[in-house]
Amino acid sequence: MATLGSTGPSINSLAIAALGSLLGRLPSSYAGILAALCTVLIISIIGIMDDLLGWKKGFKQWQKPILTLFAAMPMMVINAGHSSMALPILGIIDWGILYPLMIIPIGIVCASNSYNMLAGYNGLEAGMGIIILGTLGYIGYSNNKSDAFALAICMIGALLAFLYFNWYPAKVFPGDTLTYSVGALIACVAIIGNIQKIAVILFIPYVIDFFLPLRKMFKVEAFAKVNEDGSLEQPYDKIYDSTHLAIAVLKRLKTKVYERDVVIFIFGIELFFVSVAFASYLLKIGEITLSGG
Repeated sequence: MATLGSTGPSINSLAIAALGSLLGRLPSSYAGILAALCTVLIISIIGIMDDLLGWKKGFKQWQKPILTLFAAMPMMVINAGHSSMALPILGIIDWGILYPLMIIPIGIVCASNSYNMLAGYNGLEAGMGIIILGTLGYIGYSNNKSDAFALAICMIGALLAFLYFNWYPAKVFPGDTLTYSVGALIACVAIIGNIQKIAVILFIPYVIDFFLPLRKMFKVEAFAKVNEDGSLEQPYDKIYDSTHLAIAVLKRLKTKVYERDVVIFIFGIELFFVSVAFASYLLKIGEITLSGG
């Protein structure tokens, strides 16, 4: 099946959020929402171009970060978010003018490209997007960041519909169109909602997935060896992807490992980091309450 079936969630979420803005059902100050929609639209076009060129014939790895950098411009222009960020160990840092010129583009480029790496299994990309955006959307809503919540909930609705057809055995597949757009939207939600620290925690599995193939200079693939009965085997002697790690761990627990097992295992890892993110969020609330008392 063609991967351009993944264009639907991106377009649907853009249309819903834009229509809501025009009808006045979203916050009156919706510059951040419109900037985020422009960012997602630009990066979706880049994804479509890469999908049309074909797998292994599209943009080179070094070209993708450069191209996705242009998608960050709408968010940079409006100086979305807050320049002060709470970082682990370092505490609160005010980046000033460096925030729109450096932090925003780095966040969008890293989020969109890393989200594109942990992929390739039925339901994985859509499911991870639902978990991450659900977490960011809830925290954004709790912080009265209704614009961040609106963006998150629109994409979640589109991803739920897509996941119905993308779950094993998939009828449609996500290409770079979906992964780039979802990754970019996650970055936009984090920036607008001023919850970058939460987003960083939720992206730890993607950081791990970046460093695993780096040992082979990204000259390895995530796909497993498929047996005649549909069960999976590790493609290499060593672990070069998060999916390889999932297969290795699951092999110690059961005789045969299938694609759904790998996807559910990775969902479980992500839910663990969701709990860590919520713990960090609740701890911050507790500190504010104590200092206020």
